[in-house]
Amino acid sequence: MKRIMPGAGLALAMLAMGGAPAMAQGAAAAEAPAEAAPFVPADFEVPTLIEGPGFKLVPLGPDLVNLDFDAYMSSIEHLQQTFSRSASWPHANISDADAMLDMETEAARFEKRESFAYGVLTPDGTREMGSFYVRPSPVPGYDAVVSMWVTKADYDAGFDAELYKWGQEWVAQQWPFAKVAYPGRAIDWETWDALTVR
Repeated sequence: MKRIMPGAGLALAMLAMGGAPAMAQGAAAAEAPAEAAPFVPADFEVPTLIEGPGFKLVPLGPDLVNLDFDAYMSSIEHLQQTFSRSASWPHANISDADAMLDMETEAARFEKRESFAYGVLTPDGTREMGSFYVRPSPVPGYDAVVSMWVTKADYDAGFDAELYKWGQEWVAQQWPFAKVAYPGRAIDWETWDALTVR
């Protein structure tokens, strides 16, 4: 498997959608008004290590670039069909620099409390099973958008449904949101897409 070396590069062109990796979020973030209210309250302590049943969540960042790369590159077609719904991500030609830039961008957004992306790791931290995203909603009436993906192997093992069920409970109990959107899950993609069209 290809190994990632730190570097800088151009972000991949992707379908910009709630919950997509950082590569798809740059343009949307740049459009946000400067006077917008904070995504989470200043006194909210953002979780940074979350133990789940048979997995753990840790913030995505440069330290996870190899695990993240291995996870999504193992499941290109699966993720194009179930997560990005686009051939733009992932694809076979993702460069080391693009992968690192994605991790650096996610870490910077986490640090600025703009959005929160987590790697879903095995308990020993040796493999990434997927990713979990908590982001501002582009649709009025929702406080946040939560999305997630798991590798094809983990999906086939039933982990996607387990992570979704666990994630709903975790967000409801631990995050300061009254109404959360789960596109492609609690809200079907056709309905969500219609809401996001401006």
